[in-house]
Amino acid sequence: MANSMINFIDIVISIAYILLMFIIGMIAGLRKKQPVTSDTSSDYFLAGKSLRWPMIGLALFATNISCIHLVSLAQSGFDSGLLNGNFEWMAAFTLILLAVFFIPFYVKSGVSTLPVFMERRYNRACRDWLTGISLVSAVVIHIAFSLLAGGIVIETLFGINMYISVSVIALLVTIYTIIGGLRAVVVTESVQTVILVVGAVIITIAAWIKLGGWTPLVETLQTAGATDKLSMLRPAGDESGMPWYAVFLGYPVLGIWYWCADQTIVQRVLGARDIHHARAGALFCGFIKILPVFIFVMPGLFAYALSYQGLLNLDAITSLSENGETVVDSKGIYTLMITQLLPSGLIGVVVAALLSGLMSQISGALNSIATLVSYDLIQRSKPNTPPKVLVHYGRLAAAIAMIFSILLLPLLNLYESLFVGLNDIIAHIAPPITCVFVVGIFWRGASAISAQYTLWIGSLLGIVVYIVNKTFPDTVFGQVPFMMVAFYLFAVCVVIQWVISIGFPEKDPIRNGELSWSSIWDPLRQPGWKGLGDYRLLSGLLLATMAVAYALFR
Repeated sequence: MANSMINFIDIVISIAYILLMFIIGMIAGLRKKQPVTSDTSSDYFLAGKSLRWPMIGLALFATNISCIHLVSLAQSGFDSGLLNGNFEWMAAFTLILLAVFFIPFYVKSGVSTLPVFMERRYNRACRDWLTGISLVSAVVIHIAFSLLAGGIVIETLFGINMYISVSVIALLVTIYTIIGGLRAVVVTESVQTVILVVGAVIITIAAWIKLGGWTPLVETLQTAGATDKLSMLRPAGDESGMPWYAVFLGYPVLGIWYWCADQTIVQRVLGARDIHHARAGALFCGFIKILPVFIFVMPGLFAYALSYQGLLNLDAITSLSENGETVVDSKGIYTLMITQLLPSGLIGVVVAALLSGLMSQISGALNSIATLVSYDLIQRSKPNTPPKVLVHYGRLAAAIAMIFSILLLPLLNLYESLFVGLNDIIAHIAPPITCVFVVGIFWRGASAISAQYTLWIGSLLGIVVYIVNKTFPDTVFGQVPFMMVAFYLFAVCVVIQWVISIGFPEKDPIRNGELSWSSIWDPLRQPGWKGLGDYRLLSGLLLATMAVAYALFR
């Protein structure tokens, strides 16, 4: 073991937190244990569809926010300012879409997984394809990237080999997730969300105090000629590769897939006790998503100002290039802030917050993998499989998925920015899935065969474009921002689905009518809770809040 950068007390706090989460997960999962029946298999995978809105909102946030967000959003704040905060704030808009337009169909159809919904709206081929994509994305995007970010931080702080540390943590999370199912996942995620936010707030306050507040930040950025770092929206042609139009055109393609059509995320909604709790939970998460810009991205911006003033020592992450230029590896900026800005004891709390993000992301993805394999592979091929056997298959699938995720770490570590790498992959996966979901619920004329070929052709195009961009990065194709790549692929997929639907119309239009809106206003006519809990009022309030936020940081 290499030398540790933190004291013994912080190590004790970190280890104690991991064990505490393990115990809580085991207790939540084993509570009221009973023989597995058709009802209790639903209890295992979907928490018996008993989740209330606060827990749904917290679990959605916890499943989304992982260790990679704390590490990489701080890195992006240091490198490019508030720009990547768009991935957090734009999520609020897609969560409104989830609450208003998608949740009614998910609850109405009573599905356990989104691939099942795809079969009911289109056909079995679409279900099979989405199952495969969902499994791959859960392993790569939700687990492997999180493990990598967590491993880098743990290795830097504790001096423990990355693969050893993440393997131990992954084993503990896998055990309580496999035994406890969604109930254990949601209970632990609710606790982990609180710890994660507390830790992020601590590092933000420490950086704020060290710098002296907002005015010194602005003055430092002006002196450094970097005031653009305070802007969320960049002009066309900006060197960041993410101008304002790419944000508003490209993010919805990524966001709708992630928040409205990805099993790992939506499974929390499928476990809601009714449509009102599902909608309120999604919108509650939308309000929480305002925080990350200030507690995840902003600390990186403070770190930039602190380093410019000489108040943060970057020597540990600085090296010389082959031509003698000084190069800063900003992946380690969050670790530097922890060790240089916080006293012993608080360091352990913030490390616990990092572990919260890591553990919640892993547990959520493992549970969705177990559900997908059990319902969409085993039960579909063997309808008479006993519920107890389904649960066993799901547990086995989760264990295998964890092993594959760990094996992927060396490959994913090649990305200079983990957050950009994560979203770059999503940009090539999401377009066809976003297309068939959006077109399917808003156009009753979308045929099953059109969705099937859109998924096949669109996914193939995404793979080809990804390979070309990475093989020839200096060509005109390689220079297109990945957000715009997502938009262009989405536009092509929409054309493909429209053309095929016209040429091969749906044979069962009645079925389409049951899972498609006849008018964009229909969802707003559905009843909701009275008063402030009404989903329409909450949606309007969230929209107004985001409009003000963007006006302040445009």
